[in-house]
Amino acid sequence: MAGRVCVLVYGVVTYALFFVVFLYAIGFVAGDTVQADLIQKLVPKNIDTGEQGELWMAVLINVAILGLFGVQHSIMARPAFKEWWTQFVPKPVERSTFVLATSLILILMFCQWRPIPQEVWRIDSQAGFAALLAVSGIGWLIVLAATFMIDHFDLFGLKPTYLHFAGREAEPLEFKQVMLYRYIRHPIMTGFLIAFWATPVMTAGHLLFAAVVTAYVLVALQLEERDLVTAIGEPYRNYQKDVPMLLPLRFGKQDK
Repeated sequence: MAGRVCVLVYGVVTYALFFVVFLYAIGFVAGDTVQADLIQKLVPKNIDTGEQGELWMAVLINVAILGLFGVQHSIMARPAFKEWWTQFVPKPVERSTFVLATSLILILMFCQWRPIPQEVWRIDSQAGFAALLAVSGIGWLIVLAATFMIDHFDLFGLKPTYLHFAGREAEPLEFKQVMLYRYIRHPIMTGFLIAFWATPVMTAGHLLFAAVVTAYVLVALQLEERDLVTAIGEPYRNYQKDVPMLLPLRFGKQDK
């Protein structure tokens, strides 16, 4: 029982840490576009603030951090790595450990990101400024909502640790098309891309961040799709044919 309690506490702590990091990330990406005093106190360093230094060094450091995130995220998400990794890490905490590693790298990025403040574009009209901030907020809401449309607590490692605490086996996740997943295969990534690109003030540093992350998403989704086809088979191949990946330019078949 003591071991089960430790596993559950580990899951709760890593989940709570990630949720705080996620909320901080919203303010971090928003940069100086949000002038509210409370937000600036809660997010003292954002994508447009901090030590500047030489341009080449800023680009090198920023790309290196994003690259570290991409490598960690891609490798630890692969089934072959999970099979090897769970020889050393108990299976109930495998997902929580993935979430913890992601959180620590994001914290590293928050601390070490080098701003490149030159403006690429700025929306001066009050209505346009507010509209783009609203669109970015919608992107973040899509990200969060899409996690609950599948299994939020499994995705972030809390469910496996709870089931272990309760002495229950996790049931295989059922492949199903629900809500946004009827229209795009990866609404979480769509939400992120909306949130990153919809900004009334685009600095060079923000542009670098958005461009590198977009490139990573396009590559990483190819790996994820390959794993999903291997795991699910023909139903997922049909899903690929019927439903677009990121943009709802065509509509998939709706389940009755």
